[in-house]
Amino acid sequence: MIEFEYWQLLFFPLFFVLGWAAARVDIRHLVKESRSLPRSYFQGLNFLLNEQPDRAIESFVDAVKVDPQTIELHFALGSLFRRRGETERAIRMHQNLVERDDLAQDIKLQALSELGQDYLKAGLLDRAEEVFDRLLDSPRVKDAKRNLLEIYQLEKDWEKAIAIAAELPEIASQKEIAEYYCELAAAEMIRSRPEVAAGHLKTALEKNRKCVRASLLQGDIEAQQERSEEAIACWQRIEQQDPAYLALVAQRLLDAFRHLERRNEGLQLLRGYLEHYPSLDLLDVVFQLVLESEGAEAAYCLVRDELKRNPTLLGFDKLIDARLLVATPEARPDLDLAKSIVHGYTRRLARYRCDNCGFKARQFYWRCPACGGWESYSPKRTEEFDLTP
Repeated sequence: MIEFEYWQLLFFPLFFVLGWAAARVDIRHLVKESRSLPRSYFQGLNFLLNEQPDRAIESFVDAVKVDPQTIELHFALGSLFRRRGETERAIRMHQNLVERDDLAQDIKLQALSELGQDYLKAGLLDRAEEVFDRLLDSPRVKDAKRNLLEIYQLEKDWEKAIAIAAELPEIASQKEIAEYYCELAAAEMIRSRPEVAAGHLKTALEKNRKCVRASLLQGDIEAQQERSEEAIACWQRIEQQDPAYLALVAQRLLDAFRHLERRNEGLQLLRGYLEHYPSLDLLDVVFQLVLESEGAEAAYCLVRDELKRNPTLLGFDKLIDARLLVATPEARPDLDLAKSIVHGYTRRLARYRCDNCGFKARQFYWRCPACGGWESYSPKRTEEFDLTP
């Protein structure tokens, strides 16, 4: 047991006095600092607490005018203006900091970085690129490269994007770099330079062997040159990469088998895909092929059986279409009425949705136009996506 000496009690009053003195010093320092702040600063805080953000901003702007030394308040206001879409005010705020001679270099670099983001938010890409180029030789080089990568993607300057993405492995994945090469290939295909496009697609698959888009475009190049066998082989490769994307090439496969006059073989292949990887887009193509090959009754039975297996409103809409093909004249008016009601609702369901931000679109995108995510869209339409377990 530790022995306790009574003389040690003499230390307790001393500790109390020292603690009281330290607290007094801190309180005096706090009071002194608060008195040095402009009154409008506290008015702004009061407006914020009372949920009046617009009046709070004006008060903070007044505080900055009274005391230009409130650097952090400059940055806070500039960022707030940018988030609210008031890019002109944000630009003026950060330009003021960049042009001041009395600030430390690290503060000016921070202000320059914020200015570049203001320009980027305002869509002034050339000015933003100029600002971030100036920051490449500074301690903010990593942040500058990240923003330059975003600018190059917006400008569709894919060669620059590839070059800078190689320096940012923690930000730009191999999947994204493969997409950049696919963008280059798509541009070359528009220029009717299939050999150059094929080279970019080969590199895309080297970067990401599961790049579905590269296989899809390779098949398109072969189909354009009327090499249907080779095109089919490219599109069939997607089953090993990600079978959910087979819906995107189903119509292409159908057209290729038609070109080869091997419609039955194509029907067998697509029916197998539909059985193993059910999709409304696949169903549409198989329905079309069965209708041509086996007639309206067989096409109706196909849709009915698929609807039993995967019940959806979009599938039901398709079932009414199929039923109309075999219906008697007396039953048609009722079916047309049901069709108009169901179709009016399903039009809102037939959308693709981004997994990252939830943005919905009628067409499929490889890059989300809202959040900029690559391969973030499910190849299934919204209703299918919602019902997937």
